[in-house]
Amino acid sequence: MANYFCLDHPETYSHRTQVIDAKPGSVLLAETPFYPGGGGQLPDRGIIEWSQGAVAVSGFEIQDGRIWHLLEETVELPGTEVMAQVDPGFRRLMRQLHTDLHVVNALVYRDFDGALVTGVQMSGDGTARIDFDLVDADNDRLRAIESEINDVIRKDLPVRQSHVPQDVAFHEPGLIRSRSVAPPPSPDGLVRIVEIVGLDRQACGGTHLTSTGESPPVRILKIENKGRHNRRLRIGLAGLAPEAAR
Repeated sequence: MANYFCLDHPETYSHRTQVIDAKPGSVLLAETPFYPGGGGQLPDRGIIEWSQGAVAVSGFEIQDGRIWHLLEETVELPGTEVMAQVDPGFRRLMRQLHTDLHVVNALVYRDFDGALVTGVQMSGDGTARIDFDLVDADNDRLRAIESEINDVIRKDLPVRQSHVPQDVAFHEPGLIRSRSVAPPPSPDGLVRIVEIVGLDRQACGGTHLTSTGESPPVRILKIENKGRHNRRLRIGLAGLAPEAAR
């Protein structure tokens, strides 16, 4: 897990920086506010501006822990001072969904015997899915956690981050919640921990809200059986996801 600028500054959407390397169709910035995606969270959208123009960022490549920005057009930018601009609306949507998925994860982990996550995917339409290793779980009981999800949102619980040594992360019960994937440590051997105060604490490498109350209410849209050991919950942000209307 690299020490990305955006994880410490999730509400910084514009950042003036320098192009330190370039190749056809991509640039490397000295410091970037962009999140390149990972763990089911979609990569940021946005543009890079300079004195003579602007170009949209179309994606990212990680090489040796550094984020290369893929550009929609080939431009000459070596050594140029630029303004990297993240799409604030899309970043906020991802932060809302990611925080809400942590709430869902916390409640399922607590109420269903420590069920582990087998997959996560957030979408740009205000919906997301999270899969759990659950055998013979009652779907009505799963659906009933919707009211508690929204209680957590209304309580506006603070969301904080910290870092622990890798051996602590892998030995402290509950910090690693995925069945098969664990967040890699940073170059200094630390694992990032995201905490919803009073509810949850787990390893994670994405961007989150500063408190749960920054999310709109959440609806559980659908519960699906995806094999004997895989139960999928689809959620949507009320007022954003068309499927969330009732």
